[in-house]
Amino acid sequence: MSVAINGTNGITYNDGSLQASAPVGRNLIINGNMAIDQRNGGASVTPTSGDIYTIDRWEVSSNVSGKISIQQVTTSPVGFASSAKITSTSAYTIGASELVVYKQKIEGYNISDLAWGTANAKTITISFWVRSSLTGTFGGALNNNGSTRNYAFTYTISVADTWEQKTITIPGDTTGTWLTTNGIGLSILIGLGVGTAFSGTAGSWSASFYASATGATSVVGTSGATFYITGVQLEVNTTATPFEHLQYGQQLALCQRYYQRFVSDASYTAFATGLCTTTTQMICALKYTTTMRASPTLTQSNTGINIQSQIATASIGTSYLGKDSAFIPVNVSSGLTAGNAGLWNANNNAAAYVELNSEL
Repeated sequence: MSVAINGTNGITYNDGSLQASAPVGRNLIINGNMAIDQRNGGASVTPTSGDIYTIDRWEVSSNVSGKISIQQVTTSPVGFASSAKITSTSAYTIGASELVVYKQKIEGYNISDLAWGTANAKTITISFWVRSSLTGTFGGALNNNGSTRNYAFTYTISVADTWEQKTITIPGDTTGTWLTTNGIGLSILIGLGVGTAFSGTAGSWSASFYASATGATSVVGTSGATFYITGVQLEVNTTATPFEHLQYGQQLALCQRYYQRFVSDASYTAFATGLCTTTTQMICALKYTTTMRASPTLTQSNTGINIQSQIATASIGTSYLGKDSAFIPVNVSSGLTAGNAGLWNANNNAAAYVELNSEL
């Protein structure tokens, strides 16, 4: 029996007894199979303008409001359990300087091996599964931080309402600045409706900002049009390898570097313990699930303080937020006893939550 070892595609025994998968960690996209949705739990959302995060690590970036709804659904190709379903809310003619894109920003630390911006820049391949009620040529783009280096690409959807896998191979950029810190290293954009000012010729690197390719189909241009996507992979390779399926817990932890949501699954779920320093304030120490990309912002809803009986809905004072834990003053109107311990918890509300946001 002989063994063939390929640094990209793994190990193959010629008698067919074993074929190892490609190396773990090759997919630079996090949650490419749309399995994690901490914010919405599978509920449909209609993003406003700006950069609005939806399914974990994926955001809708738009300068027009309410043109699509997006939802994590179970409609998916064989081998996947989830996809992102995007639905056009109207027949909207996109303006020259308007855009709606589905986007993931990749942290600079995770693209350091690409060596982009140098003579040793590596070729990458993007692959994904897509299904749409529309057919034709669709577009997207890659951008660096600041969008001073951009690459527009196209792909074709041939049959309506049918899952198709697409692959796009892109040569590494030998110029420009590509961050290898905890900032934005690389963004991938999937165009859903992009005006002419932000569209360019596909197939080459440019200093002009592109969010899609010239002439690409506009999903927002058809009322009720649907567009599903899953299995998104971006890897160092000249060809696509099978999608890298991680265990659910592994993928959740990767998402929690950027966003963590502590949710209530009962009326009085506890979030942290604390010490009452006055009759109106308790100081809590909150340990994060995992180290975050940077010091996060904190938001809470429907929480309170519990000592022996529930005490009014809480508000948050000036907090000290690190990358691993937080020092949080939790305030109520009255009723605490200095020196007593207490719980910061849901205020008789199963919809209560505490969230930490450190997205790019």
